[in-house]
This record gives sequence, structure tokens and C-alpha cells, in this order.
Amino acid sequence: QVQLVESGGGLVQTGGSLRLSCAASGNIFSIDSMAWYRQAPGKQRELVARITGSGNTYYADFVKGRFTISRNNAENTLSLQMNSLKPEDTAVYYCNLRTSIIMGAQAYWGKGTLVTVSS
Repeated sequence: QVQLVESGGGLVQTGGSLRLSCAASGNIFSIDSMAWYRQAPGKQRELVARITGSGNTYYADFVKGRFTISRNNAENTLSLQMNSLKPEDTAVYYCNLRTSIIMGAQAYWGKGTLVTVSS
């Protein structure tokens, strides 16, 4: 089993910045990718950014140029640097870890951390 714990959420004004972190523990190996998702009230969960084991990054159009995803493999942590925040970014942000197909392509989720951007 894998456990994911997010931190760093909070209240920030429009234009401000936050840095989210995700600590992974447990039976971790053969990681295909890690990602940040978010879910706003009344909306479906959506992908924000993903980083593969080889370091390739992918961003949703609505955060490209503002958010940066990074991973520290030695510490088993995932980060999301969020700049130029907008009220539309208000959501619960979730850390996601996906194992390789060799390990069954399992997906693991954290409980989320709330980001609130005030106008």
C-alpha cells in the first residue's frame, strides 16, 4: 500500500502564490507518474499537472505558465508551485501516484488540501 499526504494549502489573495507538497510513503517502487488534480465545489475532479518517472511534465491549459510541478525522487515528495493565483483556482488539490503496468497500474490518492483564492 501507498500513502499520500498533501500539505501547503491555505488562503491567498488573487495574484499570490502557494506551494503544495505531497509526501509519499509505503510500498513505493516502479512509479509511472505522479500528478496533481483539483476539484472545485460542484465540479468534477480535473488534472492540473503530471510528471513522469523520466521527468516529462504535462500541464492543463488553464495553469500553463503559472504552475510548476516537480518531484524529488530521493525524498519521495511531489510539489506544485502555484503563482499568479486566480479565484478560479479555488479547489481541493489532490496528489496522485500511478504505478507502472508491471506493478498493476494502480492509482493512489491523498485526502487533499484546500486552496482558497480570494478576490
